[in-house]
Amino acid sequence: MEFSVEQIASFLNGEVIGNGSIKVSNLSKIDDGKPGTLSFLANSKYTHFIYETEASAVLVRRDFVPEQEVKTTLIKVDDPYACLALLLNMVDQATRPQKNGIEENSFIAKNANLGEDIYVGAFTYISNNASIGNNCKIFPQCYIGDNVKIGSNCIIYPGVKIYHNCVIGNNVIIHAGTVIGSDGFGFAPQNGEYVKIAQIGNVVVEDNVEIGANTTIDRATMGSTIIKRGAKLDNLIQVAHNVEIGESTVMAAQVGVAGSTKVGKHCMIGGQVGFAGHITIGDNVNIGAQSGIPNNVDSKSNLLGYPAIPAKEFARQVVMMKRLPEINNSIRELQKEIANLKSQLAEKDIK
Repeated sequence: MEFSVEQIASFLNGEVIGNGSIKVSNLSKIDDGKPGTLSFLANSKYTHFIYETEASAVLVRRDFVPEQEVKTTLIKVDDPYACLALLLNMVDQATRPQKNGIEENSFIAKNANLGEDIYVGAFTYISNNASIGNNCKIFPQCYIGDNVKIGSNCIIYPGVKIYHNCVIGNNVIIHAGTVIGSDGFGFAPQNGEYVKIAQIGNVVVEDNVEIGANTTIDRATMGSTIIKRGAKLDNLIQVAHNVEIGESTVMAAQVGVAGSTKVGKHCMIGGQVGFAGHITIGDNVNIGAQSGIPNNVDSKSNLLGYPAIPAKEFARQVVMMKRLPEINNSIRELQKEIANLKSQLAEKDIK
């Protein structure tokens, strides 16, 4: 597909600065721009690339003012990153291979309920009483357990396993290798051993959720583990039994959430953050990567470190840590001076 810069600007409600008749047919990063491509500038630390990029056009903020001459055409928009996301989605929809129908070597139970316009890939197993909504795509080697309910317009990528009785909403994307509804980690100590506690609950994934590859969400001991509407989970995340993750909360890779913890809505959780069990995280909380969260967190907190503390306080501590050798040397010098003074005073007393 090929579009003029003017056509793209009109679609994005943008303003063209430069040659609007130039054609572009692909997208590129600003530091690797090529002729015939459209790029974007959303992070100020990449600004210097705009003066040397070979991209034919670049999306910039409306308030962007070049400090020197640029050879590329600019399209000024309210939010370059959001506009890029819109364009990428359009390209993805136009170029993604379309899958339809039931492939050979898949198994579908006779009493499973399949919607219209769905795709089921080879070696997928759909169990008794499973229900799958309209326009779903279930790629090869997936397992859909007994009584599982999947809404409409879902994409289940290869190798996903959804255990019995779990519920998946509408417009959900689950990436390869993810497991939904495995047993929660529940054991009771007894006579020096651990006796398994049956996990009789399920997992509920609400509408518009996306779950990354090789993530695991455990079923509840009783009730439901819940991933609420609009939440986005990255790859390699562990969500334990009876956890609740709030609406539109995002979690980066390798986050671990222990059992019965409740995470509020609109939170942003960095990679490798660890949550203790049975705690509550408020709404609109930001937590930096590799932080440890042992206790409840108030709404609108901005935390970093282990145990996590306010991010600004953590930054001050890091500065002090870097100065520890210098401070240690200063303390030793002071100790020597004090020792010398004591020695001098002692000599005076003797005289």
